[in-house]
Amino acid sequence: MKRLSFLCCLFLGTTALASDPMADATAKFLAGLPVRGTPLEKHSSGTMWVTHATEFDRAWERLEQRQLARIRNWAPSYLAPAYEENGPMFYMFSGPDFLYANAFFPNASTYILCGIEPVGPVPDIDKIPDSVLPSALANLRKSLDSVLSFSFFITKNMKVDLKQTQLNGTLPVLYVFLARAGCTIDSVTPVALDKAGSFVPEGKGATSGVKIVFFEPDGREKTLYYFTSDLADWAVKVNPGFLKFCEAQGQGVALLKAASYLMHSNNFSQVRDFLLGHSKLILQDDSGIPFHFFDADKWNLRHVGRYIGPINRFLEHGQLDLAKQNGATNPPPLDFSFGYQWQPSRSSLMIATPKD
Repeated sequence: MKRLSFLCCLFLGTTALASDPMADATAKFLAGLPVRGTPLEKHSSGTMWVTHATEFDRAWERLEQRQLARIRNWAPSYLAPAYEENGPMFYMFSGPDFLYANAFFPNASTYILCGIEPVGPVPDIDKIPDSVLPSALANLRKSLDSVLSFSFFITKNMKVDLKQTQLNGTLPVLYVFLARAGCTIDSVTPVALDKAGSFVPEGKGATSGVKIVFFEPDGREKTLYYFTSDLADWAVKVNPGFLKFCEAQGQGVALLKAASYLMHSNNFSQVRDFLLGHSKLILQDDSGIPFHFFDADKWNLRHVGRYIGPINRFLEHGQLDLAKQNGATNPPPLDFSFGYQWQPSRSSLMIATPKD
């Protein structure tokens, strides 16, 4: 009964019909949600799928209580007025993390995610042998362990997890997050960009990706892009297509979380400069853009949570100027985890908005 109530609440208000019903059914199947009346119903009656659905139900119920509900309650007041705007949302170094992009910025019209992980093929459940499907679903759950438990993907684990199964690449993960957010997938289209950031036929461009058109539970139509692109300066020089595409979208909001401190290096100056020049709001932890790049004459900064420095793996990226500023502002605490410091009491974030 508890599971049925949870699912009813999740899908309340979802009235949109998908133009590609199989993509939406596949997403719900992978997410452990009901697929009655679809061609995939035949795969959902066995113990294997019931176990898959039950484990995801439990994981999402914990995640909802510990993270997502708290973020949805927090974001409207702390991220206003940009929170209300329906422009693009940039999430660099994200991997397939639509989960937190949507939780923090549910009003964005276009989500633009980027990582080094490949998109992979469009999932086709009917082509996966019955003998292989249980392990494929188990591996999908395994690939989500870290983001469901700690709020971020562990890159080295993801490289392995997303290659080991017939459900490979980032697309199955995006499907799960969309379905569990109560969204209805309308269409899924592989895309490619040339060096000017323009769409070209698949396989002809230097940057590959996927375009997913979907409906929110309230019926709003939105677009999610995920591109595979290396954002190091040398790679951007060779292939600037992704950042050119982002520039064409106009000003937007940006999220940086568990970004491996890459933009602390001058080897990632172009993506850093793009975000500083094209963001109405930047929400980040200390692993994003270094504090000293936010000129006090150009940026308003708000701190939430106590900054205690990086985890042991990234100790060399401690920021004394950030620690001083954070301590001086006596920031309010966070009641959810954010970034590598996965305990709320140890987590901190910074909200940066450009001055008029």
